Amino acid sequence: MPAAPTRVLAVCAAPVVALLAVAALVPLPFVIAQPGSTTANVLGLHKDKPVITISGVPTRETSGQLRMTTIEATGPDTEVGLTDVVDSWFRRDRAVMPRDAVYPPGQSDTEIEKHNVAEMKKSQDAAAEAALRYLHRSPKDVKVELSLADVGGPSAGLLFTLGIIDKIAGDGRGGDLTGGRVIAGTGTIAPDGSVGAVGGVSLKTQAAGRDGATVFIVPKGECSEAGAELPKGMRLIPVDTLSDAVASLKALKDGGRVPSCPA
Repeated sequence: MPAAPTRVLAVCAAPVVALLAVAALVPLPFVIAQPGSTTANVLGLHKDKPVITISGVPTRETSGQLRMTTIEATGPDTEVGLTDVVDSWFRRDRAVMPRDAVYPPGQSDTEIEKHNVAEMKKSQDAAAEAALRYLHRSPKDVKVELSLADVGGPSAGLLFTLGIIDKIAGDGRGGDLTGGRVIAGTGTIAPDGSVGAVGGVSLKTQAAGRDGATVFIVPKGECSEAGAELPKGMRLIPVDTLSDAVASLKALKDGGRVPSCPA
């Protein structure tokens, strides 16, 4: 009789082990994301073509860089199992995200790609409008062409806007808005200059630090996430609006007071 509890436990454990074995093989509704590329400098070239082309107004040569940041995620049809989720959950350079938070539900790969390209186009149009409003320039006289259509989504909007401003006006005193630095960042932009939140910020700061950026512009509401895995030596600049971003970059260049994320 003393051995009975052991047998009961063994019998109870068997279904649990079986369930875990099955769960490990069943696809789960998640995607695995990791730091992506930051090589697209909006002040430079992409595939041998300027990312920003402006006509109707004099433009200036710029130094420094404004790098848009990306994340790389498993595709909408990629099977993500329990082992993948558990492994990624404990890694600093991975994030487990609900599939529906990354990809529109019920759409094919082709439809999602078209959606992302459309979002990027909307972001580029909003960036041009926001920049010209900030500079008090008429879109009837100034034409802006942005060439980076093969990177999807709206999260580069703020960087595009800052790039347009830097190419037309710089810091307003003959210098560069970047101060010659390698600056990365993320954030959507609205035509009125409002900056919106994006996803995967902690992965983007890791990517930016890996590729040499020393300053990262982040939507203010995502300070906490941005600071979670912040690379050593990287400075976060939180912003709510385009005016915030321009003022902060000018202050950084001049050695003035620059807002920072709460510790």
